[in-house]
Amino acid sequence: MADLMLGNVDADASDEDIRELLIKYGFPPFDAIKRVPGTGSRPAVLLSFNDVECDALRMLQPRIQNLFWRNRTVSAMIITDRES
Repeated sequence: MADLMLGNVDADASDEDIRELLIKYGFPPFDAIKRVPGTGSRPAVLLSFNDVECDALRMLQPRIQNLFWRNRTVSAMIITDRES
Protein backbone atom coordinates (compact mmCIF):
# COMPACT_ATOMS: atom_id res chain seq x y z
CA MET A 1 0.00 0.00 0.00
CA ALA A 2 1.12 3.51 -0.78
CA ASP A 3 -0.02 7.11 -0.76
CA LEU A 4 0.30 9.77 -3.41
CA MET A 5 0.44 13.44 -2.46
CA LEU A 6 -0.70 15.77 -5.22
CA GLY A 7 0.32 19.34 -4.55
CA ASN A 8 -0.97 22.59 -6.01
CA VAL A 9 -4.35 21.05 -6.88
CA ASP A 10 -7.20 23.40 -7.68
CA ALA A 11 -9.32 23.58 -4.52
CA ASP A 12 -12.47 23.50 -6.67
CA ALA A 13 -11.53 20.17 -8.27
CA SER A 14 -13.93 17.50 -7.06
CA ASP A 15 -12.85 14.06 -5.92
CA GLU A 16 -14.32 12.72 -9.15
CA ASP A 17 -12.32 15.23 -11.24
CA ILE A 18 -9.13 14.03 -9.55
CA ARG A 19 -10.10 10.38 -10.01
CA GLU A 20 -10.77 10.94 -13.74
CA LEU A 21 -7.46 12.76 -14.20
CA LEU A 22 -5.46 9.96 -12.63
CA ILE A 23 -7.28 7.21 -14.50
CA LYS A 24 -6.66 9.13 -17.76
CA TYR A 25 -2.93 8.88 -17.03
CA GLY A 26 -3.02 5.18 -16.18
CA PHE A 27 -3.38 5.21 -12.39
CA PRO A 28 -5.65 2.73 -10.65
CA PRO A 29 -8.61 4.17 -8.73
CA PHE A 30 -7.62 5.44 -5.29
CA ASP A 31 -9.27 4.06 -2.15
CA ALA A 32 -9.40 7.25 -0.10
CA ILE A 33 -8.79 10.96 -0.52
CA LYS A 34 -7.92 13.52 2.12
CA ARG A 35 -7.81 17.26 1.42
CA VAL A 36 -4.77 19.10 2.78
CA PRO A 37 -5.51 22.84 2.71
CA GLY A 38 -2.00 24.13 3.54
CA THR A 39 -1.77 27.91 3.45
CA GLY A 40 -4.56 28.12 0.92
CA SER A 41 -2.46 29.07 -2.09
CA ARG A 42 -1.22 25.54 -2.86
CA PRO A 43 -3.81 23.05 -1.62
CA ALA A 44 -3.01 19.37 -1.85
CA VAL A 45 -4.72 16.00 -1.70
CA LEU A 46 -3.44 12.81 -0.14
CA LEU A 47 -4.59 9.75 -2.05
CA SER A 48 -4.44 6.27 -0.56
CA PHE A 49 -3.99 3.16 -2.70
CA ASN A 50 -4.49 0.14 -0.45
CA ASP A 51 -3.72 -2.58 -3.01
CA VAL A 52 -0.95 -0.83 -4.95
CA GLU A 53 2.76 -1.17 -4.24
CA CYS A 54 5.00 1.89 -3.97
CA ASP A 55 7.05 0.78 -6.97
CA ALA A 56 3.95 0.75 -9.17
CA LEU A 57 3.09 4.32 -8.17
CA ARG A 58 6.70 5.39 -8.74
CA MET A 59 6.48 4.13 -12.32
CA LEU A 60 3.33 6.19 -12.90
CA GLN A 61 4.45 9.33 -11.06
CA PRO A 62 6.36 10.90 -14.00
CA ARG A 63 3.14 10.94 -16.02
CA ILE A 64 1.63 13.60 -13.75
CA GLN A 65 4.68 15.30 -12.20
CA ASN A 66 4.58 18.97 -13.28
CA LEU A 67 1.40 18.37 -15.26
CA PHE A 68 -0.43 21.61 -16.06
CA TRP A 69 -4.04 20.98 -15.02
CA ARG A 70 -6.77 23.52 -14.27
CA ASN A 71 -4.36 26.47 -14.59
CA ARG A 72 -1.92 25.00 -12.07
CA THR A 73 1.26 22.94 -12.27
CA VAL A 74 0.63 19.82 -10.18
CA SER A 75 3.38 18.13 -8.19
CA ALA A 76 3.31 14.44 -7.29
CA MET A 77 5.12 12.75 -4.41
CA ILE A 78 4.94 9.11 -3.30
CA ILE A 79 4.57 8.63 0.44
CA THR A 80 6.02 5.26 1.42
CA ASP A 81 6.09 5.27 5.23
CA ARG A 82 2.50 4.61 6.09
CA GLU A 83 1.39 2.40 8.90
CA SER A 84 -1.41 -0.06 8.17
